[in-house]
Amino acid sequence: MSSARDLGAEEFGIGTLSLVAMGCIMVRQCHSNTCPVGVCVQDEALRKKFTGTPEKVINLMTFIAEEVREILAKLGYRSLDEVIGRTELLRQVSRGAEHLDDLDLNPILAKVDAEDAERRFGIEGNRNEVPDSLDAQMIADARPVFERREKMQLTYNVRNTHRAVGTRFSSEITRLYGMKDLADGHVHVRLRGSAGQSLGAFLCQGITLEVFGDANDYVGKGLSGGTIIVRPTVSSPLKSQDNSIIGNTVLYGATSGTLHAAGQAGERFAVRNSGAHVVVEGCGANACEYMTGGVAVILGKIGGNFGAGMTGGMAFVLDEDGTFEKHINPESLVWQRLDSDHWESVLKTLVQDHADKTDSRWSHSILEDWHIWRDKFWQICPKEMINRIDHPLSDKQTAVAAE
Repeated sequence: MSSARDLGAEEFGIGTLSLVAMGCIMVRQCHSNTCPVGVCVQDEALRKKFTGTPEKVINLMTFIAEEVREILAKLGYRSLDEVIGRTELLRQVSRGAEHLDDLDLNPILAKVDAEDAERRFGIEGNRNEVPDSLDAQMIADARPVFERREKMQLTYNVRNTHRAVGTRFSSEITRLYGMKDLADGHVHVRLRGSAGQSLGAFLCQGITLEVFGDANDYVGKGLSGGTIIVRPTVSSPLKSQDNSIIGNTVLYGATSGTLHAAGQAGERFAVRNSGAHVVVEGCGANACEYMTGGVAVILGKIGGNFGAGMTGGMAFVLDEDGTFEKHINPESLVWQRLDSDHWESVLKTLVQDHADKTDSRWSHSILEDWHIWRDKFWQICPKEMINRIDHPLSDKQTAVAAE
């Protein structure tokens, strides 16, 4: 039997699929409707460039599976399960140059504590037990919420091994009360420490997560109506606007709810946010990427490529040192100073909420001298939304519309 690499790859569509994958990875034009390989486009002329079919994907995966079976047969085995953990079957090969071959991999291939017949990484019987999540304890402690609809406040210490805190709890809430039956803050969960990845993922309305400490990546992923507050400990001497407090890819795919973080976020902040309102005090590159709704307020510096592919929502950035315009993506956005009583009120209300919820000294100082700081804000709006938003960007536009 011949493998895919022995036969003409193009005959099975493998070459086409590889080129398409490479094109999608390198070009990154999904948001602009100009994909050169014709995958993520509505333009019929561009779509003709993609000649792939589902059958070609099936062929590719079939030939990969066949080749794996051939390699196993040459080794004298019938399944992948029979070779899991068999490190003696591996050997280090030369990369062809001395400076590439100076790493000895034997120590990580050795079976230190295992007998020859034992598979250290066997599927059956050799898995480490994973402790239950913090949500299990939260659900048990919140029985009055589920039994009698009582309001509650819960307090826990949190570690970075506690992932997706609030997600299972949200599932139990929505199963019993639906997505919007509980008022905001019906259950207030206070956490002290460093939260692990995906804090408050898919958090529903009625739940508030308040962290005294910091949090890892993916805070508020898929946020669905809940409230997340991340603030330094009371004893922290750090200036919040100069301190990172949450990680990368915050609010990825959020649909509603609020996030207040008294500190900086990492890269890809509010990516694909479609409805959440958020206030942070700085962020890294690619903020508000592909954002389609909601409001983002950034009380500090931003990284490069701000707003790439942003097609909806509104953003406000405090430009203290005048560098904002060097970082924004101009292809799809317009930006201006505050020129509308309505939007100034929206911004100030969010900053006030941020100060109230996080007790951030930075936000308090902005509010105290609002007449000075308001002129340092930029308001950012997608070009395609200018004539579609309910409230114009300037009072002049409002007056013209009224006439």
